[in-house]
Amino acid sequence: MYAVVVTGGKQYKVVENDYVKVEKLDVNVGDTIELDAIMISVDGNITVGDNVGKVKCEVLRQDKAKKVIIFKIRAKKNSRRKNGHRQPYTLLKVLSLKA
Repeated sequence: MYAVVVTGGKQYKVVENDYVKVEKLDVNVGDTIELDAIMISVDGNITVGDNVGKVKCEVLRQDKAKKVIIFKIRAKKNSRRKNGHRQPYTLLKVLSLKA
């Protein structure tokens, strides 16, 4: 049994007891949230549509990803620019799927 959920403009395939890193959500650590499933598969029977199921998740951590270095250089111009970025994310644990 698995489901596909949409959060933060991205789609994630989840199964029970799975850990998922999603775009930062405005929730507290330890809270449980419900995400709407756009697709759910139960014993090979696939159902697709808006709000065909619910996915119950627990918020484990609010954190930032590893740093990505952006280095831009213009040849023969002695122009260099170095920048870094750490994307914030929310770590979820999938507790249950409901069709």
